Amino acid sequence: MNPILNTLDLPHGTLHLPAFLPDATQGVVRAVDAADLVNCGVQGLQMNVFHLMQQPGSSTIQALGGLHAMAGWSRPIITDSGGFQIYSLIRQRPQSGTVTRRGLLFRPDGTDRKLNLTPEKSVRLQMSYGADVVICLDDCTHVDDPLPAQAESVARTIDWGRRCKAEFQRRLAQSEMPPGQRPRLLAVVQGGGERALRRRCAEELLEIGFDGFGFGGWPLDAQGHLLADILGYVRDLVPPEFPLHALGVGHPANIAECARLGYSLFDSTLPTRDARHGRLYTWNSDPGAWSGRMAGEAFAYIYIGDKKHIKAAAPLSGFCDGPCCAAYSLGYLHHLYKIGDSLFMRLATIHNLRFMTQLMENLRSRQNA
Repeated sequence: MNPILNTLDLPHGTLHLPAFLPDATQGVVRAVDAADLVNCGVQGLQMNVFHLMQQPGSSTIQALGGLHAMAGWSRPIITDSGGFQIYSLIRQRPQSGTVTRRGLLFRPDGTDRKLNLTPEKSVRLQMSYGADVVICLDDCTHVDDPLPAQAESVARTIDWGRRCKAEFQRRLAQSEMPPGQRPRLLAVVQGGGERALRRRCAEELLEIGFDGFGFGGWPLDAQGHLLADILGYVRDLVPPEFPLHALGVGHPANIAECARLGYSLFDSTLPTRDARHGRLYTWNSDPGAWSGRMAGEAFAYIYIGDKKHIKAAAPLSGFCDGPCCAAYSLGYLHHLYKIGDSLFMRLATIHNLRFMTQLMENLRSRQNA
């Protein structure tokens, strides 16, 4: 199923769909600057209110003119609510926080401070940062969590979605913002692997009314396989005129599968984290002739630390038109990696991001064919 939307018009520009947004979690895509991102073909970034409210802090962001001015980024920014990050924190260390009907209470690592994040506060912060897309605070679960926990999550996510919408409308009314400058508001569909709960969550959020939706919860099973059946089910629940965000999906094969199902927005730290740790993505053949399924033969990983690359004079990929492959050899990147030079992280991140934007360009060309 293909989405009807080919573009998403936002205050800081238009996203051509489907689109992959690198995670600039704390206001930066590590190792690269805004010019590097533009040269890679990146259309937009995803940032996170949970991290930003701690560092550099909301008053600092506002003093620096908002996220766009602070980061030197003139294109769209989506801000995540922080729900997934707090869920992960509390799941790993239950003593670090609690989830209540009011919101999320947590203690940042290494501090005695207690921070509270409510649906209203999450929306206020995201709007004050100047986000183009605001995501509602949701109560996240793991797909393997028991049914009572999934049901509680859905009820809370719906209630928080309603509160987020009310706060969003209040803020719009107070600001008297022109329609063209209005950010979009996305709600998150929870329910784990329970179809009845996913349906209830989607239907009630649709009744409240949002500009788009996200797939909530971890999108992989215990073996690391994509939950394609439940992802497809959620796409079927949400009318195709609404953009649907596969939150946290970043593996190339998983993106291709989700795009086939009708998802139009993706974000992840995976490609940039892999780059910094020496795992680089390459096409095995001309991506323009790629059939659409990211099977094993479509792309490969290059582990830059392998000794076999020491004297490799060729670029990383003959099918990459990015600035890294245009100017540098595989052997030189191996050398930079081995000596721990920061230039390696920059060039490797540029390369993996250009791979991802090539992937999205190909997905869009087939969708529009």
